[in-house]
Amino acid sequence: PVDDVDDAVAAAAAAAHEQEHLDEIHLDNNTSESISDFTSDKTKSGTPSPWAVFDAWGAGDAIVEPLSDENERLLSPDSVRIPFDDEERSSMPGETEILKAYDHLLKRKSSVHFGYPYNLMYNHEELYEFMKYSINNLGDPYITSNYGVHSRQFECAVIDFMARLWKMEQDEYWGYVSTCGTEGNLHGILLARECHPDGILYSSKETHYSIFKAARYYRMDAKAIPTLPMGEIDYDVLASEIQKNIDRPVIINVNIGTTVKGAVDNLDRILRILKTLNVPRERFHIHCDGALFAMMMPFVDFAPEVSFRKPIDSIAVSGHKMLGCPMPCGVAIARKEHVKKVEQKIDYLNSVDTTIMGSRNGTAPLFLWYSLRKKGIQGIKRDVVHCMETARYLRNKLTEAGFACRLNDLSSTVVLERPMDDRLVKRWQLACEEDIAHVVVMPNVTRQKIDKFVEELLECSETHGRTRPLRADSPLSKLASCAWGGDSFVAPVGDFKGDF
Repeated sequence: PVDDVDDAVAAAAAAAHEQEHLDEIHLDNNTSESISDFTSDKTKSGTPSPWAVFDAWGAGDAIVEPLSDENERLLSPDSVRIPFDDEERSSMPGETEILKAYDHLLKRKSSVHFGYPYNLMYNHEELYEFMKYSINNLGDPYITSNYGVHSRQFECAVIDFMARLWKMEQDEYWGYVSTCGTEGNLHGILLARECHPDGILYSSKETHYSIFKAARYYRMDAKAIPTLPMGEIDYDVLASEIQKNIDRPVIINVNIGTTVKGAVDNLDRILRILKTLNVPRERFHIHCDGALFAMMMPFVDFAPEVSFRKPIDSIAVSGHKMLGCPMPCGVAIARKEHVKKVEQKIDYLNSVDTTIMGSRNGTAPLFLWYSLRKKGIQGIKRDVVHCMETARYLRNKLTEAGFACRLNDLSSTVVLERPMDDRLVKRWQLACEEDIAHVVVMPNVTRQKIDKFVEELLECSETHGRTRPLRADSPLSKLASCAWGGDSFVAPVGDFKGDF
């Protein structure tokens, strides 16, 4: 009968569609099947540059095909385990085969990377020769140790560039290349604690978890201040909390781009609060967590200035995010006077201990120096303009497609309703928090990839439906707030009423 034929065709089509999704699952043999939230704690306190054309890893326009079953097998735990003897080794694939499969996996992952702030468009081929050296910048960047295989001259050049970018006077700053933005935050908060041992740390609830990790490490009193719907700190609550504890020094972490929404706290408004409350300069300390956007804001036309011309004390930024680097790294800069409080002479090093880590990756400064020299101010500016313009393109495409989404003014992070199918979340490596997800538009994110992403998101919504707000004050509900500004918002699915 005709009906039976139609049913069979429909069943075959459904099976093929399901198999396509299963293929996507196989890509992630090194991750769990379930997708966890961006934060496990719901109440947490917390156009590429002209030179960057090397695309061997698939970070550009093309989306690399999934791994074959054979490559999946080569990357299984049994294949990659380390043998104890020749008998074990004889039954296992060789290292060359395994690494070839792994290279394909990384190309695939890099070609569909949307959710985390990593610039995957870079070319450091000229530096591969230096990977054979054990380059270690142990000790202070400015005081050479007895170990001669270091890259301090490149590290200091990177620090000098950043100091000029953030308008620091020549003899007033100290800094170093860290392992990541988190280490920079740990160092910045350590300096704050040493300057004000009895101070209270204030930071917004949407702050990166490393700030409150620092508070735990250093046994500091800390207050997680509520946020406005678009992710900025609630300035009125901040003022109230400082007033309640006016007898104690004030330590404030200012977010130059929050983790999930890319919100930038208003530094000038915070400084006005301190002035209104008559908190003298010697009684407050400001650290700026600028992981991604502190490296972008100086290149955004008419953006508020975040610099050391204002009474701030330290800035931490990630090196592998906006600039791009094959290993995680960061830059921490502070006023030199504060660093003296943690400095200790170490005879073993013939240097001083001023950093969080002892041994420090000397290759990372070389890569950062190379990126800065090759890109230059104009190259970084082009990358930033690409990110900001492409983020607006993504927001507009999502809005036109009927999805709830938002984009902060000073951000390249597009926040949207969480896709219902976790396989799509995993495929595009989206970062999620409860009922929202985000895309961080970096130099490797192109309009062609965005079109493909939105196409797949539409298919997902047609098959699995749309995410409804978990509650009246959930992150998705807050996307409806007029505090975000603009008129491009599409309301989430469902009837709900919230206090915005």
